Amino acid sequence: MPVFTGPGENRPGARPRCRLCIAEPPQFDATIALADYRAPLDTLALELKFHARLAGAGEFARQLHAMFEDANVPAPDIVAPVPLSRKRLRTRGYNQAWSIGKPLARRLGALADATLIERIRDTAPQAKLDLDTRRHNVGDAFKVLRNVRGKHIGVVDDVMTSGATLDALAHTLKTAGAVRVTNFVALRTPQD
Repeated sequence: MPVFTGPGENRPGARPRCRLCIAEPPQFDATIALADYRAPLDTLALELKFHARLAGAGEFARQLHAMFEDANVPAPDIVAPVPLSRKRLRTRGYNQAWSIGKPLARRLGALADATLIERIRDTAPQAKLDLDTRRHNVGDAFKVLRNVRGKHIGVVDDVMTSGATLDALAHTLKTAGAVRVTNFVALRTPQD
């Protein structure tokens, strides 16, 4: 699967943005996604997220790095996972996005920082919400804890559905001074 471009970017081999992204351009600059969220890869993502089957995270990182090398996207300075709330992190015991992000950062030669961004509000799970509710749910849920001024941030997540969480994170990062945000996601729900 090719790179999905962000606002104002046209790159050879890049997949065009979906209708929603054209109508309402996201805050992030690009998204690198391995594949659409469907069988059999959806099972690997669910096993990683809910059953601590962490071996899949290393493979997701390896494949994301391979796609990055072909994507003609600048390397991020810092790689950070989509943060979980403290409550969810305590319950789950790990952050599945960090399980992908840490080995990915190593492969990219970027600083890996699991605590760069904090989820300051425990939000409802996004999976069962409509798009407008998703946006409202995460709109002010994040805080940047360190200086990102002038930096390119790579944000890692296991699954991108509507993009609302990643858009809210990109907005928060750019408000804090980041110049570019690239998403690295294992699976992406197909858009139109």
